[in-house]
Amino acid sequence: MSLLYDLFDSNKRQLQELKKIAVNIGRLEAETASLSDEQLKQKMEEYQTRARSFSSWDEQRLYLDSILESVFAIVREVSKRQLGLRHRDVQLMAGFVLHRGQIAEQKTGEGKTLTATLPLSLNALSGRGCHLVTVNDYLARRDAEWNGAIFSALGLSVGVLNQDKSYLYSPQLAEKFRKNEQSDQTPEELRLGQGQLLVEVNRLQAYQADILYGTNNHFGFDYLRDNMALSLEQVCQTNGLGQLGDHHFAIVDEVDSILIDEARTPLIISAPGEQATEDYYTAARAVEQLANSTDYEIDEKRKTATLTDIGVRKVERLLGTDNLYEKDFQMVKKIENALRVRGNDPKKDLYVKNREYIVKDGEVIIVDEFTGRLMPGRRFAEGLHQAIEAKEAVPVKEETKTLATISLQNYFRLYRKLAGMSATCATEGEEFSKIYKLEVVVIPTAEPMIRKDHPDVVYKTESAKFRAIVNEIEDCYQHGQPVLVGTTSIQKNELLGSLLKRRRIPFQLLNAKHHEKEAQIISQAGQKGAITVATNMAGRGVDIKLSPGVKELGGLHVIGTERHEARRIDNQLRGRSGRWGDPGSSRFFVSLQDDLMRIFGGDQVSKLMSLLKMDESIPLEHPMVSRSLESAQKKVESHNFDIRKHLLEFDDVMNKQRQIMYQLRWKFLDPQAVYELGCFKDWFLSKITPYASDFLPVWEKKEKLLGKELWENIVRQISLSVINVFWMDHIDTMDDLRQGIGLESYAQKDPLVEYKRQGHELFEQLLDQIITNIADRLTKLTIASSSSPPPIANQPVIGRLAASHKLASGLISQPSTPSAPVTAQHIGRNDPCPCGATRPDGSPIKYKHCHGKKVS
Repeated sequence: MSLLYDLFDSNKRQLQELKKIAVNIGRLEAETASLSDEQLKQKMEEYQTRARSFSSWDEQRLYLDSILESVFAIVREVSKRQLGLRHRDVQLMAGFVLHRGQIAEQKTGEGKTLTATLPLSLNALSGRGCHLVTVNDYLARRDAEWNGAIFSALGLSVGVLNQDKSYLYSPQLAEKFRKNEQSDQTPEELRLGQGQLLVEVNRLQAYQADILYGTNNHFGFDYLRDNMALSLEQVCQTNGLGQLGDHHFAIVDEVDSILIDEARTPLIISAPGEQATEDYYTAARAVEQLANSTDYEIDEKRKTATLTDIGVRKVERLLGTDNLYEKDFQMVKKIENALRVRGNDPKKDLYVKNREYIVKDGEVIIVDEFTGRLMPGRRFAEGLHQAIEAKEAVPVKEETKTLATISLQNYFRLYRKLAGMSATCATEGEEFSKIYKLEVVVIPTAEPMIRKDHPDVVYKTESAKFRAIVNEIEDCYQHGQPVLVGTTSIQKNELLGSLLKRRRIPFQLLNAKHHEKEAQIISQAGQKGAITVATNMAGRGVDIKLSPGVKELGGLHVIGTERHEARRIDNQLRGRSGRWGDPGSSRFFVSLQDDLMRIFGGDQVSKLMSLLKMDESIPLEHPMVSRSLESAQKKVESHNFDIRKHLLEFDDVMNKQRQIMYQLRWKFLDPQAVYELGCFKDWFLSKITPYASDFLPVWEKKEKLLGKELWENIVRQISLSVINVFWMDHIDTMDDLRQGIGLESYAQKDPLVEYKRQGHELFEQLLDQIITNIADRLTKLTIASSSSPPPIANQPVIGRLAASHKLASGLISQPSTPSAPVTAQHIGRNDPCPCGATRPDGSPIKYKHCHGKKVS
């Protein structure tokens, strides 16, 4: 039976293949070690030259596969010389998995950061760009500074994307810095991640680097901004070969966090929309007079609030209206949002201060539910953020208008080759396979795992649970064993901190309010007698080094204060202990009042609670409770998977439309674009003439007056401006359609099928409106000139574009050879200005407010 199992065990078969590759690389080690630094670098340059000589990616891919073992051997040798770290065989195996476009599950502490240097160095030889996607700006800086020495010695450049800033790794700064370092120091001990080895550059220069580190948000938002650009100078996503908009190879670190946990939140670029009104404060005051269950019902699973018939009548009396749903349906939405954030019962409220958000400097800031980190700049959608602001009595900011949006699933599916790594992703293998077509390969550990994972301790009440946690912390503290305690929210984090203060137990508190010293606090959590109380932000990305003598005490002891929705998050916390074969232990404390058990635990647990009459301080040990706990987590994971799958099915409709629209934009944006009919003019006229049959004479007249290049620039700018405005309106229209499409089920119709059908009809109308509007605006633009326009062919692109705008409005003249100005005629005062100028939200500036002021 075992033989049959092995035969069909895909993971085991792949590991056998991977071990052979690791052995082959090992055979090259002695030969590679005999080469000098310069010889190693020269060999990589030869590989790079050869790789870039192939015109197609298929040819490049086959060549990279053929040199993989040699390149991996070189990277291993350079790492030994530069960092004092030698890639272990399991890291070589994981590196090959990543190169192949799969997900490598490496247990916590197995060196994923170093593993990534192997496939990044190999694939960077193509010149097409390699992106390492991580979870926050600090890790992007830290990993680039740590691995930069390897890449630099190989002749590869390294860039970093941060919020509003971009960097390149500086070998010169690194050389000065590393003279004082010790080879066995960790990145945290070296204080890497502060940017001391980086030089600031613009976004375009960072993308031109061979290897680029950044967060998923930065890559995604740059993509959206590039597809709102009005000129190529505003586009930043490129590579070393100058290929704009090319998504070649990405490795996603903590792949389960980024592609699963954060996938439910789409990336949105927005601009101020309608001004916020007093209605939000009115709604907040009104719900204070409503009673739960009687006037409204809360669905904790779906995070929704609904007024009952009694509640509707009460709200109508409070607001002085006789029919709320007919006369002010928008207020219904504001009332329901106010109920969702009301804040009377922290155990059952959907959005609680110091759990889902904090208030800092008069501003509501979201707390990431998976990492515990603050997310400044992000806002809850659909008026929910305004409802929280009204509840907290801080200034309510205006609602926003969506300018561009994409889901993380569809952004990462743009990459030609996608890979990922994490310590906890095997349990989500089905989702990775179905959505991203990624296979998970579980890599064995380099050293046997000797951490002791104790059974869960289950208490009847939350208060009894926390008393037991403090008792266990005190016991560990008394004999010097370090403890890392993981909490699920800032609220629970501070509660446990106050309990420890009462016992006079010294501790370090780490949450989103005190995140500045995160890396330093976590790196010291392995010191003898250290007690660290942290939110989920302690779970990823930072090594904990045990101080001398701690191993003899049992290593780091990890305590979980409750089970998370996903088993992966629990395993991440456990994984802080027992790294690289070190001793360690872990234990989770659970109560039947925890959110997970209360919401998803089912009726059996409720009945069990009523039957138990034992002292609440006695832990429960019953198979039913253990099964309910595991079942609850599986229910939540399945529930969240359904949400993400549902989001993707609907977003796929918009994604197809987005791809068509962005391809159309690139036709106008890039003068070097390839057109079906050979040139821009022929292609453009083929699109316009079905809607304006007499447009050819208009084109020829203006082209003759302004010259081919200038006239085409004006056409491009006006067309891009029109596309932006109509596409933004279409996003809102599709969003409105999506919100109401569920009602189709009452007519026995599939909402998704109806969304696709109606969405297709709306998109066809959109394309017609765009082409018609472009033809109309260009037809109205009549230009008369008494002399030919000044030559601009030799000017830089930006200069030519500026000249195009000035010429169109009659505001330029050549100082050496004066000529009559070119004037615009027959343009309506309320028409968009022909120069193509737009407001920050992308809408065109009217002629009377732009160049019309100077010719009127």
